[in-house]
Amino acid sequence: MINWIKKNHYDVADLVELVALLRSPEGCPWDREQTHESVRREFLEETCEVIEAIDQKDSDHLKEELGDVLLQVVFHTQMEREAGRFQLDDVADGICKKLIYRHPHVFGQVQASSAEQVLDNWDKLKRKEKNQQTHTDALQAVARSLPALWRAEKVQKKAARAGFDWPDAAGPMDKLSEELEELKQAAAQGTNVEEELGDLLFAAVNLSRHIGVDGEMALTAATDKFIRRFAAVENLAAEQGRAMERLSPEELDKLWERAKQQGL
Repeated sequence: MINWIKKNHYDVADLVELVALLRSPEGCPWDREQTHESVRREFLEETCEVIEAIDQKDSDHLKEELGDVLLQVVFHTQMEREAGRFQLDDVADGICKKLIYRHPHVFGQVQASSAEQVLDNWDKLKRKEKNQQTHTDALQAVARSLPALWRAEKVQKKAARAGFDWPDAAGPMDKLSEELEELKQAAAQGTNVEEELGDLLFAAVNLSRHIGVDGEMALTAATDKFIRRFAAVENLAAEQGRAMERLSPEELDKLWERAKQQGL
């Protein structure tokens, strides 16, 4: 048993020490066995739970979930510390230097009177810092691990900064229709279906960007709506004393329309 001093209030230094103890020979067998790769998914899940707490506007929940994300940061850093590559202070040093470098309007002589100017300066400094010499370099630097819709939007925004963009939403709207027709043809022929579906989704994201709608949020809302209506259909079927899987597609469609009429 490890001697650990219990406190009424712990700080970040205590967390660093606690994680080091958990991964020590006297600590937890599970924690010792983990690698960056084995807990990669957990990092993503914890981040999504932070987003959920933000959406719920729940400060207590947000504090808890931020703690889980902080644990992930410290946990990954501890692995690197054990390998002798870096520790948490180095992580903090790096982000502090990055923030100072990318805020020359605060810490330097650059003038920026609007958020748009700040973002423009930030992007230019980031490209210089990452040695992105071409616009293509900037597009290729967008993480492939991002959710697909989010990545598509970021790539499109960077392309737009190079002048490669439609002047208004009419072009993307027409492109969406064009891609839908190409998908129909591909499905009928049984060829290139995945490629054409990808083009359709990419065009949909481009349209959402032009009409000022967040594609991720729109799809999340549509999924939530589907769940509400599905639940209504299941309840309506139960009122008839029937299971959904026993209903025909036509019967399910009628119940779906009733659910829509209920405003769900």
